[in-house]
Amino acid sequence: MQSFKQMTNECIQIGLENEASTLRRLSLLSYQSLARFRVPSKYKLCAISKAAGILASRKKSLRRGYPTRSPYQKRPMLTCCYDFKVVDDFLCIPIGYHKYGEIKLNRHTLEVLSDTTLKVNSFRLTETSLSISYSKEVEGVKGLASSVGVDRNLRNLTVGEGKKVTYYSMSRVVDVAENTKSVVKSFKRDDVRIRREIVSKYGRRRHGRTQNILHRVSKLVVADSVKDEQVITFEDIRDIRRLYQRGNGQGRSYRGMMNSWPYAEIKRQIEYKAAWAGIPVVRLTKSETRGTSSDCFRCGERLQGAARDDVQHRREFWCPKCEVWLDRDLVAVMNISHEGWVRFAHSKGEAIEAMRGNQTMPVILRVDVSKGSISR
Repeated sequence: MQSFKQMTNECIQIGLENEASTLRRLSLLSYQSLARFRVPSKYKLCAISKAAGILASRKKSLRRGYPTRSPYQKRPMLTCCYDFKVVDDFLCIPIGYHKYGEIKLNRHTLEVLSDTTLKVNSFRLTETSLSISYSKEVEGVKGLASSVGVDRNLRNLTVGEGKKVTYYSMSRVVDVAENTKSVVKSFKRDDVRIRREIVSKYGRRRHGRTQNILHRVSKLVVADSVKDEQVITFEDIRDIRRLYQRGNGQGRSYRGMMNSWPYAEIKRQIEYKAAWAGIPVVRLTKSETRGTSSDCFRCGERLQGAARDDVQHRREFWCPKCEVWLDRDLVAVMNISHEGWVRFAHSKGEAIEAMRGNQTMPVILRVDVSKGSISR
């Protein structure tokens, strides 16, 4: 693992000196310089590939205008996609001269890899963990009937379409972040190293708890989409962080809370789980999602917000044409669902009715993820 780390850093240095970020060019420049490492050649190729990925990521960040430091591989690790195999209960990795080292696999890993439809692609070995990458051929779900919209908010995730809308509570994620912040603030140690170690410990705990909540929610969303045969649609909110920058007239605590909102992580989890289940995902553009929370999904009229002192309707909008109060999350998810189905059906070449109709009020289900109960 130390040799692999050194090879990766040497390839990164060569790529920076020659402004090379593609795999082909980096291989031509750095392969001969790795001859001094007494390791199988397959690991040299994987080190070059990893370095090319790091350099490509740095180039992408520079193109977007983000300042970056000179990258390097910090932790010892070993990554390979050649000539390894799973035999009985062991992962056999090549160590040179036609010899293999064996790593004992746990029960869960063996149960997953026992599926004959899976293809094992690569592994990554560190000082404390072993990760195995696998894939499978997935057939898309046929006969999709509708599109389900996903509206991401700080304290809830709203998912639904014309017949049913489900609210998943995400307040627990905010509470975990606030509790971690209050605990870290209470530390009075003068030693920076000890404080950094303790803060890292609570940061890992916060990350684990947050990931657990997000995994449970994303699993429920994809399972419902598979059951109802629905396309999943997301709106484009990638630039929402700009609303919570310093100088926007907001408090430091409020900016910290909004900037720790994991809206991209829940989208990533739903996307890969949907791909694994064969459910297509539609990503709307900014122009297609403009006005999703402020236009009535029934008539298209511009909605009006409640007065500041109107506590009863502070999460609702008033439609002057339909003369009804509508929940803002419900409005957003219905419009996202409508736009997503228009996009998906047009991409399939199907003729659909794209006009807004007098849709009936959907059945609203509220799901509390922390308790796992559903109430109508």
